[in-house]
Amino acid sequence: MQSAFGGIDFGTSNSTVGVIRDGQARLVALEGEQPTLPSAVFFNFEDGHTYFGRRAIADYTDAIEGRLMRSLKSVLGSSLAHEKTRIKARQIGFIDIVGMFVGHLKKRLEQDAGAPVESVVLGRPVQFVDDDTAADAKAQGELEKAAHAQGFKHIAFQFEPIAAALDYEQKVAREELALIVDMGGGTSDFSIVRVSPERARASERKDDILANRGVHIGGTDFDRLLSIAHVMPELGYLTRTKDHKRNLPAAYFIDLATWQRINLVYTAKAMTDLRQVRYEAERADLVDRFIHVVEHRYGHALAGLVERAKIALTDESSANVQVSLPGARFAAEITRAGLEETIGGDIERVTATVRRTIADAGIGASAITAVFLTGGSTAIPLAKREILSLVPQASVIEGDMFGSVGLGLALDALRKFA
Repeated sequence: MQSAFGGIDFGTSNSTVGVIRDGQARLVALEGEQPTLPSAVFFNFEDGHTYFGRRAIADYTDAIEGRLMRSLKSVLGSSLAHEKTRIKARQIGFIDIVGMFVGHLKKRLEQDAGAPVESVVLGRPVQFVDDDTAADAKAQGELEKAAHAQGFKHIAFQFEPIAAALDYEQKVAREELALIVDMGGGTSDFSIVRVSPERARASERKDDILANRGVHIGGTDFDRLLSIAHVMPELGYLTRTKDHKRNLPAAYFIDLATWQRINLVYTAKAMTDLRQVRYEAERADLVDRFIHVVEHRYGHALAGLVERAKIALTDESSANVQVSLPGARFAAEITRAGLEETIGGDIERVTATVRRTIADAGIGASAITAVFLTGGSTAIPLAKREILSLVPQASVIEGDMFGSVGLGLALDALRKFA
């Protein structure tokens, strides 16, 4: 009989769904044969349908009229959570759009199970919101409410790095004291966990978790910083007013560089403000570029170019962000050194969090025998290099970059709901 439970890793950039089949954890195919689904929603104004994942991004990229939403997880616990965005004649709340995406994942889960699924373990970062327990609890509550609204009746939560540890444990042959590093699109989370084939069979693992910390820094933050430092100056950021008394207002540049805030630039008020900014600007030609980007609803595409440049710098020494819009033709080169300088401060905060996690565990770094890496941002050379330098004696295991958490959530669901 098919199981009536699963695990959902609703990620900032990508999402997965895990299930148990024939006693083994596996990922559900969410789009064609792909087990990962980009966390994107596109409201197609031409045919009136709502699309998810790669199809959503493709429709947007093909210049189909509509509204794209990405990085929805980042609104949880924030002031944006209960704001609304205009979808043609309707005003839809961001939390309702989160619910639509979770509902789509539930539909795929039920298609795989061949039956309704009412029980789920949802992954969550160690901290949705840094240093704010009230906002963190609010964020989990918002996600739980969105899941309930989609028909889930029994909802449990598990920290994402603990879920990754449960997946890693399936592969170990002996006891390890493991540092689990989960750096995704929105958060960087760390756990120190004792794992072994014997411990994997235990129903209660609380005593095996020595420490658990997180910081709200991830891939979308690196995208934002890269865009602000290397792309927004091509659109007028940090240029002066004609009277040389001040720089141009920064808010709309920062919005355009921030995945979850891009749609805030697509309003009549924003356009009115931008035209006033252009009037006051010494480099009106650069602000014209900004206005053309907004008029063509090119903000998410521009953010995607920055993201691709960041990914390319994993292996290359330089990458270009090239825009060829009518009225906005420019190129911005980003080097590996430029990337590292731009995100260096955030990486320092990440490594400081790793140090505190080790200190919380009450052990020396030399006691850690393995480091398990998961999440797309662990591919960034500076991040990997700095984290691994803290535990130089540990062996390094690279897990399924995008699937380990979903697999571990399925294993956790087996314990909680079977």
